[in-house]
Amino acid sequence: MTFTVLMTRNVQKCFKFITGPQIIKQMSTKLAEEDIKVTDDCVKRLEAICDKDEFLRLCVESGGCSGYQYKFELDRTIANDDCVLEKQGIKIVVDTTSLNYIRGSTIDYEQQLIRAAFRLIKNPKAEDGCSCGASFSIKID
Repeated sequence: MTFTVLMTRNVQKCFKFITGPQIIKQMSTKLAEEDIKVTDDCVKRLEAICDKDEFLRLCVESGGCSGYQYKFELDRTIANDDCVLEKQGIKIVVDTTSLNYIRGSTIDYEQQLIRAAFRLIKNPKAEDGCSCGASFSIKID
């Protein structure tokens, strides 16, 4: 098979996975602890860096070493399609599309000698990822 045929089949499988009826459903604006878990280190760091109206936004974008990448940023605006997790006074916001890629994951804050960053760990939807943990490829059943 040619590279183009293989890529087309993979894109079709990914599209089917993402848009399957079991994945797309009406979401409430509240996230449960089963949707996304948050470590105590993450909560402590967000308490330290967030202003009164700020929260951590997590989204999934195409790109990175493995096809998709996690993007963390501080934000102040909540959109209509956002889901909100509140824990110990902090907020984490994820849009519904990104939630389909990360449901069941844990958000952590990791501090090492060479870097300190928010990380998404234990993503049940990720098959492979890069060594820094910033990108992943999705599992296709």
